[in-house]
Amino acid sequence: MVCQVCVHAPVDGKVLRILHESEGVIPMGTALVEVGDPEDLEIVIEMLSRNAVKIQAGDLALVKRWGGEQDIRAQVRLVEPSGYTKISALGVEEQRVNIILDFIDPLEKWESLGDAFRVEASIIVDKAENVLNVPVSALFRQKEQWSAFVVQDGRAILQSVTVGRKNDREAEILDGLREFDRVIVHPGNNVMDGTRVAERR
Repeated sequence: MVCQVCVHAPVDGKVLRILHESEGVIPMGTALVEVGDPEDLEIVIEMLSRNAVKIQAGDLALVKRWGGEQDIRAQVRLVEPSGYTKISALGVEEQRVNIILDFIDPLEKWESLGDAFRVEASIIVDKAENVLNVPVSALFRQKEQWSAFVVQDGRAILQSVTVGRKNDREAEILDGLREFDRVIVHPGNNVMDGTRVAERR
């Protein structure tokens, strides 16, 4: 079959998506296909607005759980200035903001990614070296003070601590614990100062 009408794309690239497959009369302005360059991808990350305010253009990011063996390095190009409302899986309205990332690592490391692929990213908003940290699940409030249970001689010892920076997983300990101290994670209501404990393996 000889092509009777040629439609030229305004840009070079590959066909990513066919929007109109059936033959017929096409109104002027109807989108036929989506064309893009798979080697010029950007990453769009949804983030809660209360977390997005901590992010700035230029912050480094690690792209995770994308299917490859190693994380991919990226950099924040833009924090969009307008948020939007989205319903969470629990039915809660949340204000979210799109964060736009550009790849830093060379194409060879991420060339298997394509348009609309799913990825997750961790954006680095702060960095510290040689700090003492514990899992957040080991900390709890005791009389308006952060505390943790330290294991000494087979017993749980209540210890007040001073907490610095923290995220969803780990917390920096400024005072109250020493390196190699063993702490109890997820201490239940039955654990009190002096309670005998045994290590799980």
